[in-house]
Amino acid sequence: MVMRMSPYLMMNGNAREAIQFYEKALDAKVLFSQTFGEMPENPEFPLPEEAKEQIAHAMMKVGETDFMFSDTFPGQTSRSGDQVTICISVNDIEKSKQIFESLQQDGQVKMPLQEAFFSPAYGIVTDKFGVTFQIYTEGQQ
Repeated sequence: MVMRMSPYLMMNGNAREAIQFYEKALDAKVLFSQTFGEMPENPEFPLPEEAKEQIAHAMMKVGETDFMFSDTFPGQTSRSGDQVTICISVNDIEKSKQIFESLQQDGQVKMPLQEAFFSPAYGIVTDKFGVTFQIYTEGQQ
């Protein structure tokens, strides 16, 4: 089993600017970037036109560390204190479930662990200490 933990910055519409800043300031390399407009459409959650160019997910390499970014989904905001989360990436669904269940004890589920177009099991949970984790399961669905 593989497990990694990476910082994940949730921005309020300025992720592209932050990526450009950190690229220069930290001598980082952009590995991946995708806008909300490039994601598969979901008729249950129509995407406002102004959000289509915002960053849905981006990854940079800073030294040996993955550094991830996203703008908040349209209609949501990030406030100081929950702007930085920790993304735990694993390649085993059962391990993802175990981690998610453990972290949610006396905590708060922000997004249930569920299948997503980019992951067979993805969820967001804030633990009892107020630390927010994204659980991301690698692999094909």
